[in-house]
Amino acid sequence: MPCLLRWTLILLLALTARLQAAEPTKVKVFVGAMFEIGKNTGDRAGEFQHWYEQYWMNSPPIEIKGALNPVYCNNDGVCGAVLGMGKVASSSSVQAILLSPALDFSKTYFILSGVAGTPPSRGTIGEVNWATWLVDYDLGHRWAQDEVKPGEPLFMPRKGYEKIRVYQLNPTLVAWAVRLSGDTKLQDSPAAEAYRQRYPQDAAHHAPFVGTGTHMTGDTFFHGPGMSAQAQYIAKLYGADDYVITEMEATAITQVIARQYGTDHVLSLRGAVNFDQGNPNETTLQHLDPAPGQTAGGFAETVTNIELVGSRVVDHIVADWPQWQAGVPPLPAQ
Repeated sequence: MPCLLRWTLILLLALTARLQAAEPTKVKVFVGAMFEIGKNTGDRAGEFQHWYEQYWMNSPPIEIKGALNPVYCNNDGVCGAVLGMGKVASSSSVQAILLSPALDFSKTYFILSGVAGTPPSRGTIGEVNWATWLVDYDLGHRWAQDEVKPGEPLFMPRKGYEKIRVYQLNPTLVAWAVRLSGDTKLQDSPAAEAYRQRYPQDAAHHAPFVGTGTHMTGDTFFHGPGMSAQAQYIAKLYGADDYVITEMEATAITQVIARQYGTDHVLSLRGAVNFDQGNPNETTLQHLDPAPGQTAGGFAETVTNIELVGSRVVDHIVADWPQWQAGVPPLPAQ
């Protein structure tokens, strides 16, 4: 082979290899957790550890400028990261990740995953809940109880936020999630079982289950029956389903995703580790600052339950990717 031709071939092969190496990872499913307690594996599990151990034990970290933590991806196109707690930390991480040239999110399904609170009239410790609606608790006007007559509202929506204060998630995708995960066998704990009995509401006494409803995003850990009632008032004011989960990130993250990809592929998955109010025999402050041994219990079981439920959806999407890559397929006939 002539020398010039040989060198031309070598250069072409090298260029091809570089182009292939530069191709972004096509992300099929992205799992976003909000915090981890310590390491990603080998210690007490937070929101990310069980996901990490299921999908990314052998995956190198992908450093993303502007993201709080690295992204991990496996060979099946399942990626995930710890995004940070609260609206700003989590949404800014997602913005950086979505803009990274290392990752292709054009067909991705997003699962926003974490722990949460629930009102004792509608949920229980250890339950896992798929959001039907995401509602922002903060975007509006709020005032003190002593500034209005008893029973009058304490909140009014602020004009201009209509498109970002409430999101209805894709009903077909949510129905798929429930269909795939609704019969998951969930873990429970004796501590959580005993704690539930302090509450008079029937819903609070239930064993863990997979449910659906409105997830309320607030930058504060709001507590107490008054704040809980206000969350339900806002959910109904916006035409959403019953408020069942209080969390701190989902509407903000969804707004970032929506700007580039819409919301059709977004799921919010939360596990309840506390009630959003104390029982009738304790004040809200006592509920927030409990005596030793008086906490809800069930945290370890709940973070396990979240991954048990969520992974059934992840695995199904990946296994049936030819049916899912073009969009959410119609539900099969019953």
